[in-house]
Amino acid sequence: MSEQNFDLVVLGAGSGGYAAALRASELGMTVGLIEKSKVGGTCLHVGCIPTKALLHSAEVADYARESAKFGVTTTFGGIDIAGVTAYREGIVSSKYKGLQGLIKARGITTIEGEGKLTSPTTVQVGDITVTGKNVILATGSYSRSLPGLEISGRVITSEQALQLDFVPKKVIVLGGGVIGVEFSSVWKSWGADVQIIEALPHLVPNEDESVSKQFERAFRKRGINFSVGVRFSSVTQNDDGVVVTLEDGQTFDGELLLVAVGRGPSTANLGFEEVGVTMDRGFVITNERLETSIPGLYAVGDIVPGLQLAHRGFQQGIFVAEELAGLNPIIIEDVNIPKVTYSDPEVASVGLTEAKAAEKYGADKISSYDYNLAGNGKSHIIGTAGSIKVVRVNEGPIVGVHMIGARVGELIGEAQLAVNWEAYPEDIAPLIHAHPTQNEALGEAFLALAGKPLHAI
Repeated sequence: MSEQNFDLVVLGAGSGGYAAALRASELGMTVGLIEKSKVGGTCLHVGCIPTKALLHSAEVADYARESAKFGVTTTFGGIDIAGVTAYREGIVSSKYKGLQGLIKARGITTIEGEGKLTSPTTVQVGDITVTGKNVILATGSYSRSLPGLEISGRVITSEQALQLDFVPKKVIVLGGGVIGVEFSSVWKSWGADVQIIEALPHLVPNEDESVSKQFERAFRKRGINFSVGVRFSSVTQNDDGVVVTLEDGQTFDGELLLVAVGRGPSTANLGFEEVGVTMDRGFVITNERLETSIPGLYAVGDIVPGLQLAHRGFQQGIFVAEELAGLNPIIIEDVNIPKVTYSDPEVASVGLTEAKAAEKYGADKISSYDYNLAGNGKSHIIGTAGSIKVVRVNEGPIVGVHMIGARVGELIGEAQLAVNWEAYPEDIAPLIHAHPTQNEALGEAFLALAGKPLHAI
């Protein structure tokens, strides 16, 4: 048995864990970073980065098919899945090497192996006892299934979907949230028939209802089939495919069933409850400063109830490192964290939906403006439809921005600044938005809410 001592021990080196380690090191702490697999976690290796590589491949496929409308003659020969895999793996490998180098350069000690919390200040990794003045739990999440729905054979999760060495001809996707619609978008662009099953009334159900409805119209136009408002009942599979049955008796058949019903917290058998950490259905309960029920023990990322987003975990890691350093960092509520769905079309949002704003402030105390991207020159050039909706408190600040259309994820930066800085439309209206850009559409919406619309009647 050996022992290693640090100012800070971080259990898990995904987005939240490695961000905490880097910031703590920057602030002068010694850091032990424990990881059973690879630094970078789900996001880098089987989540955000590789899936967005697939989505870019899908976008290129669509442009190749439709190039004639831009005056370019091309021939689309199909998807070379080995080539897509090499492209995806090359990006992940490059980012992984860069992150490894950064962690090493900051003097952070990486301890490989599965760690188990044995006290509020110690983590056991094999025969090594790792002790810290403080410990951060950052063990991430896993692809969930439904009770009784076994992941095996032709019933797969997103991790297995990434590894497929063929393009399915016909696929069923259980879940119309972010993961489900992103894979649906990829497979449709690659030539597959897609059927989505979503138990809630809309696809992308956490978005503003107006955005969800536009999203459904766009998917319908693309030929992506979907069923909403009816729950999954069962699946059978054989050597040829799967048959999915819904609670109303409808059946769908396909080669594969992708289960994309969300992610669960990876906290089982890690010693958290035994040490006395307050838990709820596998999640670690913290206060608003991300401290657990045990003083000096913190948790970040997907194991903390709320949005399961890599950038949320990343910022929480930075937050706790700064908290430990006495810097008193500000709290960003989950509702004001930007969200992006990278399908075709993209969806991006931050802040309150119109319905939530009406619930909070009163329907007569809020206003909204929905700017149609048909009026935006750059959107017309790149061939996208969609809209940008801005919600404000009357004679008060902007409290929500909700966008749909190609590349709108790139507009979320200004949107989150407007919401988090509680800007008034009148404050932003005089600012200049470069022409021609999609960013102008945000400017037009702010102008309209400030009472001086230019390209709208």
